[in-house]
Amino acid sequence: MKEMKLFRGSEDYVATEELMNAVNVAIALKKPLLIKGEPGTGKTMLAQSISDALGKKLIVWSIKSTTKAHDGLYVYDTVQRLYDSQFGEGDVADIRQYIKLGKLGEAFTAEEQVVLLIDEIDKADLEFPNDLLWELDKMEFYVNETKETIKTKHRPIVIITSNAEKELPDAFLRRCIFHYIEFPDEEKMREIIRVHYGDLDQKLVDKSVEAFYKLREMDDVQKKPSTSELLDWIQALMISGVEIDDLSEKMPFVGVLLKKNQDIDVMKEIKTKGYSLRNW
Repeated sequence: MKEMKLFRGSEDYVATEELMNAVNVAIALKKPLLIKGEPGTGKTMLAQSISDALGKKLIVWSIKSTTKAHDGLYVYDTVQRLYDSQFGEGDVADIRQYIKLGKLGEAFTAEEQVVLLIDEIDKADLEFPNDLLWELDKMEFYVNETKETIKTKHRPIVIITSNAEKELPDAFLRRCIFHYIEFPDEEKMREIIRVHYGDLDQKLVDKSVEAFYKLREMDDVQKKPSTSELLDWIQALMISGVEIDDLSEKMPFVGVLLKKNQDIDVMKEIKTKGYSLRNW
């Protein structure tokens, strides 16, 4: 029996032991892995990391509020068939040529095992997860127009992300392995910074991390800055060459970290009163 290759993170993704275990258990049990966590904790990047580490193609199904479960299976292009019947283009009797596979269909019919990311499933309506129960359980779906059942050739590694904007149905949750990605603590954040920027000036790392976490601790800040925004901020600081002795007081390029008018106003109020994050 071929030994399963384990996920141990990748060069540009720092995974905790608990997260790596969750990924490997989901793969071994052939169940979807449901990942929750606040925005910016690396949920979406996890699927890319698994793809890179295991050498498998990544297929991404980005969910929107208007997305229906059937969209991921296939679409029957009736408009094109009608056009062809009117203008004599192609063989309209061959319905198969008008069946366009969705992302789930692509993953099922791939010639090799792929990683399928169903990204931000909680953006869709409440029935969306339930509508996928059969397909994710049995790894097959029925095409009404051709009277065919499409079965998976190689069961994909399914990663599902949620920002916890709404509760998912219990029947759906029972079919998943679940993991919640905690926001990185300072030690883990420093490790993430090293992965992205290598041997960065230690003073810049210390000062930026200190200011970042002080900002996140502020009750008045509605949208807490995420990991990706900290990485962007550090890059902006490096490019500009600004003085970094007390970033908590000066907070340059705060618009890289804060994205809401109310939060920017909070920072303006701090500076107007002559305070800094250090004593706010």
